[in-house]
Amino acid sequence: MTETKSNNGLKVLAGLLGVVLLGVIIYTVSLYQEKKKTEAVLTQEKSLVEADLNSLKSEYDKAILESNATNEELVTARDNIAKYLDSVKTMKADISSLSRYRRQVGVLKAEREQLLRQVDSLKTSNTLIAMQRDSTYVQLEKQTVFNDSLVVQNTQLADVVEKGSALNLTTFNVDAVKERNSGKLVSTSRSKSTDKLKICFTVANNVIAQAGDREFYLEVLDPQGNVLGESYSKTNDNGASVTYSKGTNFYYENQKLDVCDYINKPAGDFQKGNYMVNIYDDGLKLLGNVQFTLK
Repeated sequence: MTETKSNNGLKVLAGLLGVVLLGVIIYTVSLYQEKKKTEAVLTQEKSLVEADLNSLKSEYDKAILESNATNEELVTARDNIAKYLDSVKTMKADISSLSRYRRQVGVLKAEREQLLRQVDSLKTSNTLIAMQRDSTYVQLEKQTVFNDSLVVQNTQLADVVEKGSALNLTTFNVDAVKERNSGKLVSTSRSKSTDKLKICFTVANNVIAQAGDREFYLEVLDPQGNVLGESYSKTNDNGASVTYSKGTNFYYENQKLDVCDYINKPAGDFQKGNYMVNIYDDGLKLLGNVQFTLK
């Protein structure tokens, strides 16, 4: 009798294990199908972005062949699209990246419409100038208007390129650290234990930014609002100035770059209280700030 009950119990247990195993298999298959579905959608979306960029590039190629008046602007716009297209082809497809490039495609389409309208306007102006070339005065007057228009257009385009080529941060953090006798740095939140501040940031990739030596400025403010460090001063072309603790130099090659630097302990210990760290680019644009507290 006891043996019969034992056998029944084993059968029940085997049945339960079978149900659980079946559930795990169904769930695994479901996850796999969902993953494949998501990958297919992302691949399709990436193809659409590439198709839009290829279409824009083709339209610029056609416009360049048809017009010489704004050839330099059109070539620059087309080359920028080619750079974005290369970035899309080599990037790993994810929702965030595709959304960003989708928005950029919208910006590029708007820029295309503006430039093509300018091309049409310039064609009309050239036609009028050709019809009135017998009048030197009219020719000079039209040329003056035309040149002024180009100056405005070039200034606007330069502003767009300048903004698009500015460097930005993806991460920015500050860590108070104590240096052990071995040289190893360990994190601490106590003011008397802090030997230096470790400041790290990640510069985002930017295919249209100018590669080369760069310098960012670190401004560390103590609980009283005083600037820690040597208190250097920097003034930009617009007359704005910043007093900063330290300049951090690095070489930028259009790819994401991790940079770390240190602010050493002042003459005495670090004070207790709230600190703020600001980081500025070489044009004194504020890229980010972090607050932290030492006990």
